[in-house]
Amino acid sequence: MTINERQDEIIEEFQDFDDWMDKYQLLIDLGNEQEPLDEKYKTESNLIDGCQSRVWLQADYEDGKIRFTAESDALIVKGIVALLIRVLSDSTPQEILDADLYFIEKIGLKEHLSPTRSNGLLAMVKQMRMYALAFQSKGN
Repeated sequence: MTINERQDEIIEEFQDFDDWMDKYQLLIDLGNEQEPLDEKYKTESNLIDGCQSRVWLQADYEDGKIRFTAESDALIVKGIVALLIRVLSDSTPQEILDADLYFIEKIGLKEHLSPTRSNGLLAMVKQMRMYALAFQSKGN
């Protein structure tokens, strides 16, 4: 499945809900369904700068694809990072670098986040792209 196909799938899921309280609940559920991050990855170097809550992001490179795992101590943020992982994980570094993450706007996430959460979202995306860039330069 491509990054855009995964984004379209998420947009479809969120279209089922009109009320933002229901969308927040979906985000929380998605975060809770995510596998917990192994304690050995909850390190200072895996903490994302720019997030008000604590978010740990681990990236592993296997067979030319990046696999992300993450965890947060905040429910909504945990859901947001779960969405990003669902969209970007198991993609090549180039696919991640080329991706236009339009789902964030399409599901209305951008306008329903506080400024600090919005900054956190941007920080998470930036960090995922930084991993992609690092793995790509290692691979070439």
